[in-house]
Amino acid sequence: MISWLAHLYTATGAVLALAATFAVFEDRFRDAFLLLCATTFIDTTDGWLARALEVKRRLPGYDGARLDDIVDYLTYVFVPMLLILQAGLLPAGWGPAAAAAVLLASAYGFGQVEAKVATTDHFFTGFPSYWNIVALYLYVWRWPVVANALALTVLALLVFVPIRYVYPSRTETLKAPTLVLGAIWAVLMVVVVWRLPATDGPWAALSLVFPVYYTLLSLYLHARQQTH
Repeated sequence: MISWLAHLYTATGAVLALAATFAVFEDRFRDAFLLLCATTFIDTTDGWLARALEVKRRLPGYDGARLDDIVDYLTYVFVPMLLILQAGLLPAGWGPAAAAAVLLASAYGFGQVEAKVATTDHFFTGFPSYWNIVALYLYVWRWPVVANALALTVLALLVFVPIRYVYPSRTETLKAPTLVLGAIWAVLMVVVVWRLPATDGPWAALSLVFPVYYTLLSLYLHARQQTH
């Protein structure tokens, strides 16, 4: 019975996604981002809890990975796109089409069996659904709405390009610096969200160190894999 707690913990992310949806419609964007931060924390820790409670052995008839994908689609894709639209970060004309492209591309990505490939160097195939992060940066930076829409469109197209991206918590190559930089980045992101609606200060710019490192490491590992 206690093993069900792991699945309940994962499913709590869907409840927080609903709360974030209400916050978005009420233009409480800071609250929405805080709720998305909470769902990200759940997503990064529910695997550990599932392994600790041995859910695969004790509940073989329940697919926790499927539940995780459902919740992830809500929290990493649907709610961020809703927030981007509601916050007026896209052009009124074709902006919703860019958001729709993200939803459809991510649906394709989530459905791919090999989206997460279990090799020595774990990775995601195609641009991972980090749309909650994209939404935060676009909200803070306030680029022209056309630039935002173009950025979403390009990233949505990258879902279909079979470049392999690092799985931060599992990739063995440079795992220690990846985890350290990732932890620092997470703290900076929380600072950025906590200070909203204020967007001044160096925090968002400083946080770019990890995305740049992540992208370069991903491209390096992808190129290395292609030469073997």
